[in-house]
Amino acid sequence: MSSDLNPRSTHYEFLGPPGAFAISFGVPFITYALYFGCSETAGGCPPKISLDALSERVLVSVTDPAWWKGLWDREASLIYLAWYAFCVAAWAILPGDRVAGTTLRTGEKKQYKINAFSTLLLALGVTSGVILRNGPEAFTFIYNKWVGLVSASVVMAVVQATYCYISSFGKGKLLALGGNTGNHIYDWYIGRELNPSIGSLDLKSFNELRPGLILWVLINISMVCEQAVRLGGFGAVTDSMWLVLAFQSWYVADGLYNEPALFTTMDITSDGFGFMLAVGDLTFVPFVYTLQARYLAFHPVVLGPLRTAGVLFVNFLGYYIFRTANGEKNDFRNGLNPKNLQFMTTAKGSKLLTSGWWGRSRHPNYFGDLIMGLAWSLPTGFETPITYFYVVYFAVLLIHRQRRDDEACAKKYGEDWAKYTKLVPYRIIPYVY
Repeated sequence: MSSDLNPRSTHYEFLGPPGAFAISFGVPFITYALYFGCSETAGGCPPKISLDALSERVLVSVTDPAWWKGLWDREASLIYLAWYAFCVAAWAILPGDRVAGTTLRTGEKKQYKINAFSTLLLALGVTSGVILRNGPEAFTFIYNKWVGLVSASVVMAVVQATYCYISSFGKGKLLALGGNTGNHIYDWYIGRELNPSIGSLDLKSFNELRPGLILWVLINISMVCEQAVRLGGFGAVTDSMWLVLAFQSWYVADGLYNEPALFTTMDITSDGFGFMLAVGDLTFVPFVYTLQARYLAFHPVVLGPLRTAGVLFVNFLGYYIFRTANGEKNDFRNGLNPKNLQFMTTAKGSKLLTSGWWGRSRHPNYFGDLIMGLAWSLPTGFETPITYFYVVYFAVLLIHRQRRDDEACAKKYGEDWAKYTKLVPYRIIPYVY
């Protein structure tokens, strides 16, 4: 493909190759650290030992070959591989409409098969059958094989990132504008090819929606089963655990049901598929976002009616903002404007919303996301700050995305973007940021 379509990337993100190298190790490290720093195995959340004793424990572990060997579990790896194969088979077999993505630089539109929600329903059906037939103890294996499953997901992410990087040098590949720097480490991390595929299977959109997101729900169900076994049945499962399961399952189901909305996001339209997205989709989402449920499995928290009502209100507020904001955006992008929202037209002919939720901030959907993230952590109580890791991490992630979006829009729209930011001055949180 010509250099006009695949120009050399001249701008680095994440502090360039050193940052990409550090994050490539940092993401798996954080995932493991959240387990060894918040689990029964560790002795609490965090472990109830002195800092000196903790440092000594870490040093002894990382210098012991047996500890490193213990990170790998062949049975857990086979389970993870079977899960991934299930997702691929469901994508191939279950019926689904074909939806066109945005127009590529080649003038073409990539076709995507829409059946992620059907895959979720199938997975939930199989899981429910196993639990109903064999009891909750039949689905606690995820809790018991946590470390091995994490390791398997990291290996899968490395394999896919490496495959996609090598295959990106093939003839006729359309590269991501930010992933063609020529630096092997950075391009492997950020993603060199825009839409790597195996046959008609688009790896980026597939991994964004299926193996990690659906596994997130299944892991939470496993944590419910673990708590049920410990407390004497599903009737004894705490209100806090049910809230976490309900909130996060609804969030995932909503995303999968609205699958076509994914194809207008920056991950799909701009970013390549490298280790950054692979490890985020396959490892970080299912094994970090489930921290609250995993904590509640070994540390039950009873909220009571009043606190339950408060948490419900926070979550529904966040969901209302998130869904109505995305609804306004998607309607407008599809040529609809049922609320008669105001907008400005740029010199390039693009239209930018300046009223509704998109008049209150430039990323109101991020605001709703953050409120929901807080609601997911509140059921764990306030005995440990570790279960609020998701809220802090997500705030950092969304601010970084907002800045990337704003930088890209400033380059695209020029003076019109400056006019727009005066009309909509707040970035995420209205009247605050």
